Amino acid sequence: MPAEHIRILYVDDEVNNLAAFRATFRRDYDVFTAPHFDEAYQILEQEQPIHLVIADQRMPGMTGVEFLTDIRKKYPDPLRVLLTAHMDMEALIEAVNEGRIYRYIRKPWNEAELHNTIHNAYEIYTTRMELREKMQMLEKTNDELSRFIYSVSHDLRSPLMSVLGILNLAKMDQSVIDPNGYLQMIESSVLRLDDFIQKIIEYYKNSRLEIEYEPINFRQQIEDTIESFRHLHLNVEFKIDVDQPVPFIGDNFRINVVLNNLISNAIKYQKPDEQNPWVAIRVKVNPSQAVIEVSDNGIGIVQEHLQNIFKMFFRTKSLNKPGAGIGLYIAKEAVSRMGGTIDVRSVYGEGTTFVVCIPNHPEHAR
Repeated sequence: MPAEHIRILYVDDEVNNLAAFRATFRRDYDVFTAPHFDEAYQILEQEQPIHLVIADQRMPGMTGVEFLTDIRKKYPDPLRVLLTAHMDMEALIEAVNEGRIYRYIRKPWNEAELHNTIHNAYEIYTTRMELREKMQMLEKTNDELSRFIYSVSHDLRSPLMSVLGILNLAKMDQSVIDPNGYLQMIESSVLRLDDFIQKIIEYYKNSRLEIEYEPINFRQQIEDTIESFRHLHLNVEFKIDVDQPVPFIGDNFRINVVLNNLISNAIKYQKPDEQNPWVAIRVKVNPSQAVIEVSDNGIGIVQEHLQNIFKMFFRTKSLNKPGAGIGLYIAKEAVSRMGGTIDVRSVYGEGTTFVVCIPNHPEHAR
């Protein structure tokens, strides 16, 4: 933008100062002047944006700092400069540090200094506008990419389920002789891919869906989750202890995401030679929160990996287990969206315990 298109609003109750400012800078910039704040607000409401607002400190009814602080709420984009002959330095420093003003200049102002201030302020203004535009483009691109991935994930599940259905038919009618176990290998790969696709869908929904509050029956949720994952390890003993003396109001979808990921992991990472594998799920509900503990006597997690397990795509190299490495990341994101916390403690070779705290919202009860 050329220099003559830099638009400046100068506010001062001394008419002579306004006239002098206009005469000095009108050849270089588009100058708007206002002898009082009411007129300044009207100028700011015009369609063409103001890039820089310069205000005198001593004004009737309101100080320059108060005016510049007030316009920042509705008009955050213009840079703000204060002109002052006498000023409490502590108040001035506070105003600068809090971002209410960009710079202050002493009166009578120096033309060269003011020119430099205007150009420096305008460079900051244009940089901010460019950054905002790029952020908007990035957000749009990210949104389009997320929608694309979600759509593709949904479309991929249909042929996968068809393949799985054909495999099941082949096993039921024994129409295919498979001495080498190729069908089992195909089925295992299809299930792994389907699990990954479902994780992508979970991630998309968790990041997009608004919180929806409804009554939660933890025992029923836990039993349904266990039933859906029991096939992963038929010998696991499940210990359920739910203490829910008061209603719990929360986000059903995200609580289900958390339980699914924690319970499926507890089943999946059992020791292959364990004679009595177990998974314990304990829930304690009170009027303020629900505390969920998911424990197991599985292979555990080495100490140096505990700080990384909630990172996206992190998988410990010491475990030869299928997985995408995003389940715990999604669980943590879901807990964070609900305003809760998730912690883990583990002893390698002995087992792992996850502790989740989720706020109760009885005020949203219907």
